[in-house]
Amino acid sequence: MTGEDAVHGEIRLRPPNNTLNERAVGWWRAQWLLTTAVPVAVLGVLGALIAPARFWLLLPAGILAVVGLACTAFFPHWWFTVHRWEVTEDAVYVRTGALWQEWRIAPMSRIQTVDTVRGPLEQAFRLATVTVTTASSKGALRIEGLDHELAADLAERLTAITQATSGDAT
Repeated sequence: MTGEDAVHGEIRLRPPNNTLNERAVGWWRAQWLLTTAVPVAVLGVLGALIAPARFWLLLPAGILAVVGLACTAFFPHWWFTVHRWEVTEDAVYVRTGALWQEWRIAPMSRIQTVDTVRGPLEQAFRLATVTVTTASSKGALRIEGLDHELAADLAERLTAITQATSGDAT
């Protein structure tokens, strides 16, 4: 926030400063591989077992495998270059999305809860997701792909800031 913004009490939409942890790229790649591998394996097994439909099962399995591998190679790096986040004393800033970018700001006075989640795959990559729930009809802000220790510190910091911020979070 610029000095002029602080004087007028405005929170302005601007690019957040922080990137995600580099391990998020590997985490997203693992998600793509798992999402691709399951249907490819099912189609492959069915193709091997059902001789009359072999071609019609193995063809989509092969196409899905090629598309899944291409997406695994391309999208995670692209997402890493786009996703940003930042926390100030006034607000939480999040920018997500590759084709359809979404920029969101949650003023501290609107924050209701702060949660940290670590699914099994996130745990394997030592990552976590911080979810900031607000009184917005748009839903919670999610900061995915954070180092798990940074996520815990961030949740603690957000809790302290929101407790010290006046407002009723509605």
